[in-house]
Amino acid sequence: MSRTSRRTFLRSLAVLAAATTLPACGVLCPGGGSAPRRIVVLGDPHLPGPNLAAKEQLRAQVDSWDDVDLLVAMGDVCEIDGNEDEYAAVRAYFAAMRTPHVAISGNHDYYFRDMADTEGHYRISPPDEQAVKLERFRRTFNLRRLYSSRRLGGYLLVFLSTDHQKFGTGIGPEQQVWLRRLLARNRRTPTIVFFHAPLRGTQAKFRHYIDRPSAIAQPEGAVHGLLAANPQVFLWVSGHTHTPPTEPSFAAPINRYDGRVTNIHSTDLRGDTLWTNSLYLHPDRVEVRTFDHTANQWLPHLDRTITPPLLP
Repeated sequence: MSRTSRRTFLRSLAVLAAATTLPACGVLCPGGGSAPRRIVVLGDPHLPGPNLAAKEQLRAQVDSWDDVDLLVAMGDVCEIDGNEDEYAAVRAYFAAMRTPHVAISGNHDYYFRDMADTEGHYRISPPDEQAVKLERFRRTFNLRRLYSSRRLGGYLLVFLSTDHQKFGTGIGPEQQVWLRRLLARNRRTPTIVFFHAPLRGTQAKFRHYIDRPSAIAQPEGAVHGLLAANPQVFLWVSGHTHTPPTEPSFAAPINRYDGRVTNIHSTDLRGDTLWTNSLYLHPDRVEVRTFDHTANQWLPHLDRTITPPLLP
């Protein structure tokens, strides 16, 4: 090989190496290969809350991760009842976040009357007050409507908000119609649903309210029917029950609903230790990892891999 040919050959190798260098994925690229798309799941922020400084530190840490495609706030963005002061704190918190994000509503964002009006007791708001608070949520996040979908990494992501008048963990009738039509149009696309409340029977009853009607996705029959009719839905991501990674059923076989849909539970940001889940979307699998923001470390024993269904 001549000197000129050798230089050309070496230059070609350098260009090939640069083209195939893997980008950093936070700490690592799970599973190897090309970089996956990454979603950070932010469980129930409950803003402002007594530990606002820790929540702001968590936000800064997420913003420092350069591989995050999207952050999802899993409802209960407000501390207690969704009053104007709480929503002001929510706006300030997310306005300072550089990471692209989407939020869904939870029961504490609209379902209860202001505590100042009920002497500190939980009282369900009448429909007109619920509508006011849901509109407050919509404006806070500049949403066209409370529910939406998008595609990322070959997956359909569905973001559902609690907006039912009877159930604080419910999907309202209009939203159910929209969801049914959306899923019918996307039967061949593996689908991940983000909703505030979990599916029944997907965690141990480590707290007294687990699996009660107010602690699961409602209306239960309608939700079950939608999932049974749409096998492309294989992941359901939830908050609401404040299930911590220290709870054995946080990541366990019990998380599978109806033998098919895996429920990923997320804890809240009220405690002394703050955690987030990350979903790494690969073409053939989703890898779920849990990060301890207080200790600044991953929890490898909670790593999970979920394979999407084979669709016709």
